Amino acid sequence: MMIRGGPPQPWRSAIRVILATSEVSHPANNLPLHPAAAPKILSCPPMKTIFPILLPLLLSVTLTAQPEKAQPVFKDGEAQIVPAFEDAADWIRHDLFVETTFDSDGDGKPDRMHVDVTRPKQTETAGLKLPVIYATSPYYSGVAEGGRELFWNVRHELGAAAPNDHVHPEVTRRGKRPVISNSEVDKWVPRGYIVVHSCSPGTGLSQGSPTVGGENESLAPKAVIDWLNGRAKGYTEPTGGEEVKAYWTTGKVGMTGTSYNGTLPLAAATTGVEGLEAIIPIAPNTSYYHYYRSNGLVRSPGGYLGEDLDVLYDFIHSGAEDKRARNNRVVRDTEMKNGMDRITGDYNDFWAGRDYLTHMPKMKAALLMSHGFNDWNVMPEHSYRIYNKAREMGLPTQIYYHQNGHGGPPPLKMMNRWFTRYLHGEENGVENDPKAWITRERAERDEPTPYADYPNPQATDVTLFPTAGAPGHGGLGLEQTRATGRETLTDNYSFKAEALAAAELTEHRLIYVSPTLTEDIHLSGTPKVTVRMAASKPRANLSVYLVSLPWEEGRRTVITDNLITRGWADFRNHNDIRKEEDVKPGTFVDVSFDLMPDDQLLRAGQQIGLLIFSSDKEFTLWPEPGTELTVDLAGTSVTLPVLGGKQALGKAFAGE
Repeated sequence: MMIRGGPPQPWRSAIRVILATSEVSHPANNLPLHPAAAPKILSCPPMKTIFPILLPLLLSVTLTAQPEKAQPVFKDGEAQIVPAFEDAADWIRHDLFVETTFDSDGDGKPDRMHVDVTRPKQTETAGLKLPVIYATSPYYSGVAEGGRELFWNVRHELGAAAPNDHVHPEVTRRGKRPVISNSEVDKWVPRGYIVVHSCSPGTGLSQGSPTVGGENESLAPKAVIDWLNGRAKGYTEPTGGEEVKAYWTTGKVGMTGTSYNGTLPLAAATTGVEGLEAIIPIAPNTSYYHYYRSNGLVRSPGGYLGEDLDVLYDFIHSGAEDKRARNNRVVRDTEMKNGMDRITGDYNDFWAGRDYLTHMPKMKAALLMSHGFNDWNVMPEHSYRIYNKAREMGLPTQIYYHQNGHGGPPPLKMMNRWFTRYLHGEENGVENDPKAWITRERAERDEPTPYADYPNPQATDVTLFPTAGAPGHGGLGLEQTRATGRETLTDNYSFKAEALAAAELTEHRLIYVSPTLTEDIHLSGTPKVTVRMAASKPRANLSVYLVSLPWEEGRRTVITDNLITRGWADFRNHNDIRKEEDVKPGTFVDVSFDLMPDDQLLRAGQQIGLLIFSSDKEFTLWPEPGTELTVDLAGTSVTLPVLGGKQALGKAFAGE
């Protein structure tokens, strides 16, 4: 049959080429024919005789003529943007409800989590299977609105209840179908990933109750990962519905997110769920005790004075309105009320259950951690304690620190290499890269310096000792003198820390200042402080800052620019974080604790200042002014992690 018009048929040309260049046996005598004779037999043998010979060749030629299959592309160890995946109009977007193993709203049925999916069309049209970037959050469907009335009143005596309860707001739910969030999709779908989102229990269209760090917040993302690997069931509806299967994924999952959204990847990883290959938490809250307490002291996160666990519960409770009263009664007004303990600030089993460090033994996922050294909301100790433990466990680890505040992901190149290695399986050598990447100054935001690890292995501890000088500036040096004495400050929450640090003379703080640096000094690690102190009352706040002087006035970010690091403690917990003890007024105790980890350069011309005061206007409770703290300088010191150790710091002090 002659086909007229249109492009040449590949199979027809193929037959001619094959018969013209191959030895073909004549059916009559089974003798090979010379290629020159091949055209003559095109009409000789019956089709049924030649068809079995040509069929495989025809199929091969036909498949070769098809357009090249769209698939992930890698260059220099990174997944590249693939044009076939780039057009958002072609993406397939749908939602479903994944059934969990828990019933946290008490209705007698397993809670189902609302999940959305965004994937390239080739996962449907070409049978392409891709790994998943998964983000989950309690914030996707709305949060509470309001002002200071949502928070606890911090103006009261230590050890006493707040004078009035804070407002418990109702959240207006904004749950939508089918798209929960658009986060991550523009970044990762064009690079050959599927992006999945889910709402946390008791938020949006997800069933259950918020618990703010409770077990269900770990098991919910685990269920989604189990569904992606065929171990859990998904349905088209929150009740009933048809089953939905994740036939379009390889089952390899990576998770990322910032703040609470960065906590939940860690929560999922601590379950040991199979298929979660890598996580990139950004400024994650890794312990709710460390978020709302410090060494036995009730302390607020920066910028949210008076916030506590129950406030955050109210803030995110956007789930079904008909379940809220029961959830409030069982979770907020019973479990949280009995466990939070805003009176003593002690660590207890309630807080231990919300500390992900205690759940890490099951974790198997590769960890790339990211945080800012000037994050005073979720403070930098949160990331380091988890990174350090993962490193001890032998997990693949990497950490990225910058000098800014809350948030701040690693450079895209780092994230891309991490996910490319552990989700696509590309051997890009990321596990052999430097373990730590630090931006030591703000100008280097996107140019981190590689370290063999964090803290910098070249840093060693150097202890500095104070000498008297109140109400002005005392000294801070490498040698402890015998005639150190005792000095007293008077608590007054009215003065912010920056005012106390900048003051030439004040009775409301003690400050001890080093010689002027004649060379740059590099700090890397966790400073530690010991304060031998007594109080004029049975309870008192203790706040300690490391600052750089001279104070630079007139800058909008002065406290951050002059701040090295800081910490807080309850002197009644000097022996045991779990149980405070009565300390009689005037009795001296040694209070030792870590300040927040740091890494920065202190420039020549600066001085290091140890600032000791009582109530911190922006972080602690506000007792009535007047409590006196007396510091015994003979038992007081600060230890700094310095590159080059005592020799380097001594040289910088002496100017030699």
